[in-house]
Amino acid sequence: MSFSPSSTAAVAEPASPAPVDSLLASIETDRPDAFVSLGSAFLTRLPAAPLPEPYLVGISADIAAQLGFNAADAQDPAFAALFAGNPTREWPAEKLPYASVYSGHQFGVWAGQLGDGRAIGLGEIEHDGKRLELQLKGAGRTPYSRMGDGRAVLRSSIREYLCSEAMHHLGIPTTRAMCVIGSDQPVRRETMETAAVVTRVAPSFVRFGHFEHFYTNDRVDELRKLADHVIDRFYPHCRKADDPYLALLNEVTLRTADLMADWQAVGFCHGVMNTDNMSILGLTIDYGPFGFIDGFNANHICNHSDSQGRYAYKMQPQIGYWNLFCLAQALVPLFGAQYDGDNGDKRNEKIIEDAQRVLEGFKDRFAPALERLMRAKLGLAEIREGDDKLVSRLFEVMNANRADFTLTLRNLAKMRKADASGDAPVRDLFLDRAAFDVWANDYRLRVSEETRSDEARANAMNAVNPKYVLRNHLAENAIRLAKEKDFSEVERLARVLRNPFDEQPEFEAYAGLPPDWASDLEVSCSS
Repeated sequence: MSFSPSSTAAVAEPASPAPVDSLLASIETDRPDAFVSLGSAFLTRLPAAPLPEPYLVGISADIAAQLGFNAADAQDPAFAALFAGNPTREWPAEKLPYASVYSGHQFGVWAGQLGDGRAIGLGEIEHDGKRLELQLKGAGRTPYSRMGDGRAVLRSSIREYLCSEAMHHLGIPTTRAMCVIGSDQPVRRETMETAAVVTRVAPSFVRFGHFEHFYTNDRVDELRKLADHVIDRFYPHCRKADDPYLALLNEVTLRTADLMADWQAVGFCHGVMNTDNMSILGLTIDYGPFGFIDGFNANHICNHSDSQGRYAYKMQPQIGYWNLFCLAQALVPLFGAQYDGDNGDKRNEKIIEDAQRVLEGFKDRFAPALERLMRAKLGLAEIREGDDKLVSRLFEVMNANRADFTLTLRNLAKMRKADASGDAPVRDLFLDRAAFDVWANDYRLRVSEETRSDEARANAMNAVNPKYVLRNHLAENAIRLAKEKDFSEVERLARVLRNPFDEQPEFEAYAGLPPDWASDLEVSCSS
């Protein structure tokens, strides 16, 4: 029997897996050194709750590339299904997604057991030598939902997606948001809204509250296991220290101090700095009722639920420091192996002294970090006595006049050494022009002491003072259109925020003062 050429050609080649199937296959949920390997004391495996008829709202091509796939693949309906929690194939029981347990202090009060009440970890993807965890926020109830519905709404999901992009491109450590998937499934908050899932991406989602959980339940073995995981994965150099766990506290203290300085320097308010919202890697995490300050007010409270102002702008460094004390307390049972030969009282005294010394490092780190950032923002290349007072006086005048935070610092670059010909763009932001003029004259004298030209100084300042930040009214505009299934403004705004220091003349309106109606916007813990 013979075969014709046409019959030979009819032999089918094996089909290549669809891009989304390849992406799903690349997600690892059982690596031996991953968080999930810590076991059932730390997490519960469970499937996400499916969302009906999911659709793509927005995607970060940058994060997609970091995970090893093309953002164009997101147009496949299977992509929306996967990241809505509706996988295209069934997970094996031993590789199911997972929710982790943790505890924490909320608004300064011990809240007991908390956990991923509406976030489910998909696993890790390794690409180009980097490992990142993926987490679906809004993927349904978990054992830690505490009577919640386990859902997130479109409004808050868009805000987190946009702010994750904004903070990253401002150079501030943050979790990222790869995409937002929407659905018409109704979700009740203050009013009826629709559901959404945001895919968070980070090297780790371990929080201070994870350590507090095992400390308060007197589970020292699990506490040590968690600390060892964090050290081995993210701080391996701590192993060389006399006390690796104290070295871990030191690293987290320094990173947290740097993060607080970064927030203060751009006028960012987190809104809910509970210990369960503090990253062990010093990342900005859990975007809820956050906000960038418009008219500067040191007492600004961005969270409508924060009636006491615990998390006001000026309080953030102090709260970061307070939260580190909570972390230190949770780690105390692990400290002091080098003192095991001492008697109990002496050993405990040394442990407390060591922990306090490490925590004091926050103050030693934070103040110089913020001063360094503010010198750069004012275009001061050299360090001179009195620079800190010059910065403080600027903020006092800004506070008294409610001068716009972002525009004030950006427009300072237009001022000139020789005369006041470039003052108008910033001066016009102050009602009390005379008060500004007094400060401006001192500032002009200070920059005149430096050798850089006005142009060189302006270029340096514009590289660190953003023109574009995620103002509440900009996010609100995008959200209102998205509710009508118009996602063009979400993508447009994300594009603007990816280049915050560039002029972008076609988007000049995004850098303007907020409209009057923006003062009525409120954000709260409801999301």
